[in-house]
Amino acid sequence: MWWRHALAIVASCLILVLGFLFNPFQADAESLNWGFQKSKQEKPAQAGSAFDVILKKYGAFYKGSPDEKVLYLTFDNGYENGYTESILDTLKKEKVPATFFLTGHYVESATDLVNRMIKEGHEIGNHSYGHPVMANLSEDRMKEEWEKFDRVLAEHTKLERTRFVRPPKGIFSENLLAYGNELGYRHVFWSVAFVDWYADQPKGKAYAYQQLMDQMHPGAIILMHTVASDNSEALPDFIRDAKAKGYSFGSLETLYNQAMDFPLSFH
Repeated sequence: MWWRHALAIVASCLILVLGFLFNPFQADAESLNWGFQKSKQEKPAQAGSAFDVILKKYGAFYKGSPDEKVLYLTFDNGYENGYTESILDTLKKEKVPATFFLTGHYVESATDLVNRMIKEGHEIGNHSYGHPVMANLSEDRMKEEWEKFDRVLAEHTKLERTRFVRPPKGIFSENLLAYGNELGYRHVFWSVAFVDWYADQPKGKAYAYQQLMDQMHPGAIILMHTVASDNSEALPDFIRDAKAKGYSFGSLETLYNQAMDFPLSFH
């Protein structure tokens, strides 16, 4: 009978080894979900030492200098729902720059707005072509998502490619950051955010305004979506009141060039 037990032990060990080598969840285990401790009383948001080390290693960033009262507006646009024009009107009136992280669908379906963004001096960021979870893709698929977006952007605008990228849903990995660098892309995260991406669940202007004011801090990179009226209605008052508190608004390009010792290289 002893040999049957021996065979069972060998079979169990073989299953464990094969499970380790071919674990379908192994790639997911390497994925990281972006998150941070929100700002209070204008003290900078904190992502924690583990994230700080990873981002510094790959030249990614989520906030600017804590010593300068500068804010950086960014918008993630997956589809147009009728509110971006109002946001652009506000930015133009207040002379405030912004970065719009777009998907391929947005460029193809809202080309006039994309060209207006560029004409009025705003930066276009790469939010991937099809909005997948980038960290779960092979490097070939990562490259395809970024470069397909750039091709579509070049076909519809005067821009040839993007420099800044943002992973959909904030899910990333060290490999994603490293491979993006190889291709000349730099990852940009954020230090201010709130639930604003449900088109059918608006929370109102007051909610968006209060979230922005409560989380505001020197060097903040602010993430907003444009699918509901909340942000478009709150933005004028937020910009004016932030300026009244001594804040100015800058571009990611300026932030990167001034503060980041990690040069971009294009391939």
